[in-house]
Amino acid sequence: MSLAPVTQETPTNSSSDMFRPPVNRAMRVLDRSFFKKTVPLSAATVLENKNISRVKSELTKSNDMLALPRILPIRKPQVIKNEDDEARKCLLLREGVKADDVSTWSPTIEQLVEAKTVEVNPFDLQLDYDYWTYPDIISAILPEDELGETPVGFSQVGHIAHLNLRDQYLPYRHLIAEILMDKNTTVRTVINKIDDVGATSEFRTFAFEVLAGENNTNVIAHEQDCEFSFDFAKVYWNSRLSTEHTRLVSTFKEGEAVCDVMAGVGPFALPAAKKRVFVWANDLNPHGYERMVYGMKKNKVQEFMKAFNMNGRDFVKYAAKSLYEAEPAKVVIKPKISRSAQKEKRSKSPDRKTPPPQVYTSPRTFDHYIMNLPASAITFLDTFIGVYAGQEQLFAPHTDRRLPLIHVYCFSTNSDDGEFEKKEICERISKQIGFTITPEDCEGGTGNKEREVEIRSVRLVSPNKRMFCAKFRLPEEVAFKKD
Repeated sequence: MSLAPVTQETPTNSSSDMFRPPVNRAMRVLDRSFFKKTVPLSAATVLENKNISRVKSELTKSNDMLALPRILPIRKPQVIKNEDDEARKCLLLREGVKADDVSTWSPTIEQLVEAKTVEVNPFDLQLDYDYWTYPDIISAILPEDELGETPVGFSQVGHIAHLNLRDQYLPYRHLIAEILMDKNTTVRTVINKIDDVGATSEFRTFAFEVLAGENNTNVIAHEQDCEFSFDFAKVYWNSRLSTEHTRLVSTFKEGEAVCDVMAGVGPFALPAAKKRVFVWANDLNPHGYERMVYGMKKNKVQEFMKAFNMNGRDFVKYAAKSLYEAEPAKVVIKPKISRSAQKEKRSKSPDRKTPPPQVYTSPRTFDHYIMNLPASAITFLDTFIGVYAGQEQLFAPHTDRRLPLIHVYCFSTNSDDGEFEKKEICERISKQIGFTITPEDCEGGTGNKEREVEIRSVRLVSPNKRMFCAKFRLPEEVAFKKD
């Protein structure tokens, strides 16, 4: 559950209210002792322990055994008639079965009783606060007219649970936070966003209130076998984007060069470098840059990655120029040979050669540019105009290199089929680069397939707002344009 978006359990599923928690819609301070309940059931006491497995199997097949999450069906009997009962076990039976009413017994229960394999006795099941889930407790506390959109969803970053509560739930925010922390053992801090992302900071951070737990925002997060360590209050991190991070990194090939213009703490950059992709990663936020440098060392990817702390507009051309002017970086990876393999080689095949090392040489041009600043990244695209002016010899047909693919993230509206958004995003891109691209400029489209245009939906931000990733290959007319 650690880093990825958290999935919540649904309220306890039962055919009656027997297993629901007690209700107190006036509660404003959490009283855990209030949530105690005795559920009157029946249980089949197995007279010989050697028959427990068989009885359990038969009662399961006949749907007579109680089968609810988090309730152990095998218990010690509550009705003790003699010393033998002390060592026996009983199986909880479904609600509706009454020990003193044979008409409620199924044929299976009757047969087991007649065979003197079991006895049916009353059993009072004790439930308390620890049994019920977060949605169960919340639904027993909030006003009935507020249960339509019960706040069960949250993002988790390290030990922090991040809520985004609607206004109607703010009076209950501390109560909600305390219950959430109780029911999620890896959560030690609960916060609620009180301002829009980037409203008060150019670094896309946001104001929040600590609702419960430690006032500690230093977190450790994990994605794609990489560890990230940062102050959540000082950088932007969204666990709901982990799937998108993985998707894009999976398209990069070993030995390629990637320029991450707005890298944050490196959710694209570090996993790409770990994949033996040459990465130049930049972020304007000093804390983001500092933690990205730390992440390079922690994840041992320094050989494949460089970090920068610059304005993204300046970085696009700086990185392109610096890469093609610099001596190509070379990384030598020696083959890993286990101790057992080394021992076997010495004893059985002393003349067998060790596999040669893998050598990676950095390209002189980038294969990909990533621009993950959805609110404004498209406005940075004009920096690609003339980015390789006078450097045509670096690309085909002079070499086997192609102009880079641009992956730019943005927001747009949320229509049913997404066609309007695809056109609208292409129009915005075209305006910035001074060259027209369309959604049809793709394989199978009616336009120029060499443009490789693809507009992908990433996630729904709100009912009327969606995040997209627009991919296109930088046109020659843009890259080589001279002043």
